[in-house]
Amino acid sequence: MARVVAHLDLDAFFAAVEVLEQPELAGRPLVVGGDPLGRGVVATASYEARVFGVRSAMSAAEALRRCPDAVFVRPDHARYRRHSDGVWALVREAVEVVEQVGIDEGYLDLTGAAATAGDARRVLGALQRRILAETGLGASFGCATGKTVAKVASDRDKPRGLVVVPAGREEEFLAPLPLRALPGIGPKAEQRLALAGLERVGQLADLDDDALRLVLPGQVGRELRERARGVDPRPVLAEAGPSVSIGSEETFDHDIADPAILSEHAARFAAEVAERLRAEGRVARTVTVKLRYPDFRILSRARSAAQPTADPAEIARLAEVALARALRDRPPPVRLLGVAVSRLVEGEQLRLGLDADG
Repeated sequence: MARVVAHLDLDAFFAAVEVLEQPELAGRPLVVGGDPLGRGVVATASYEARVFGVRSAMSAAEALRRCPDAVFVRPDHARYRRHSDGVWALVREAVEVVEQVGIDEGYLDLTGAAATAGDARRVLGALQRRILAETGLGASFGCATGKTVAKVASDRDKPRGLVVVPAGREEEFLAPLPLRALPGIGPKAEQRLALAGLERVGQLADLDDDALRLVLPGQVGRELRERARGVDPRPVLAEAGPSVSIGSEETFDHDIADPAILSEHAARFAAEVAERLRAEGRVARTVTVKLRYPDFRILSRARSAAQPTADPAEIARLAEVALARALRDRPPPVRLLGVAVSRLVEGEQLRLGLDADG
C-alpha cells in the first residue's frame, strides 16, 4: 500500500489570529510585524494585503509604501501559541501519527485510514471543516505519498485549499512548477540551475547523472532530483514537547574534502533551521556547526548572534564563520556536517524576518 501523507498549513496564521481577537480587522489589509516607520520587517500579511504585493520578510516600510491603508499590528507569540495548541489538539484527536514542525504547520500520516485519494479527501475535508468550526481558523491541506509533494500541494490552492495528488502522479504534478516551489532549493541553488537554463521542477527531474553533477554535484543534487521526481521516503515522526535546540545534519555518502562544497551544505542546513525557527515563532542566540571526521571524532564550533535571530542570512553567516574556524582547527575531509541553533526564546524580534506565512 502506498503511503498517504498530508501537510497541514494554517492560512496566514498570525493575521488570522489577530482578526479572531479583533473582529473589526476582518476584510482589511493587515500586516503583522515591526514598525513601518523604523527598521521593522513583515512577519505575515493578510490576503487582503497580499493583493498589494506585501509579503513576509519585506521591510515594513516597503509594505506601507505598497499598501498605505494597511493596519500594522505587533506580534503576540503567546497568543498565537494558544490558538495553535487548540488546532493541534483537534488534529491529534483525529489522526494517530502527527509531526508538528512549526506553530502553524505539520505532517499527518493517514496510511491505513485513507486507502484512496477519495478517502484522503474525505478525511481531510472533515478535519478542515472541524478546525474552522471549532477554532475559527482556516487551514490548507496537501496530500500525497511523501512529505515533499504534500507540502507543495498544501500551497497550491490557498486559502482553505485541499489538494490531493494520487499515487503515481507526483512527478506529473511537480513538473510544471517553478524550481523555487520545491522545498530545499534555496537562492544559490536556484541561481545555479537558472544559469544552466533550468526553470521548472520537471527539468531538474529529467537530468541524468552526468548533467546533474555539472549543475548540483554530490548528495545535495541527488536528493533534490529525487524530490523533483516526487520521491521522498522520509517518515512522519511524532514529536513530543518543545525543542531546546533545532538542527539539521547529514552523513555523506563519501567524505568531502572541498571547503566550498561543505559551505554549500552549511548554507542549506542554515536555511532549513531558519525555516523551522520561523515556523515555531522563535529566535536563537547561538549557531553551532558540527563536523564528524573519517576517524569518527567530532568537532563543534559555535558563534553567537549580537541579538536573537531567525534571519536565514544571519544564521548562514554565523554558520559560515563557525565552519571556517572548525576547518582551520582541523582540515577536511569530513564525514558528517550539521548546523544547529540553541538558546531559543520566543520570537519577539520579527524585524529580523521570522514569520508564520501560510
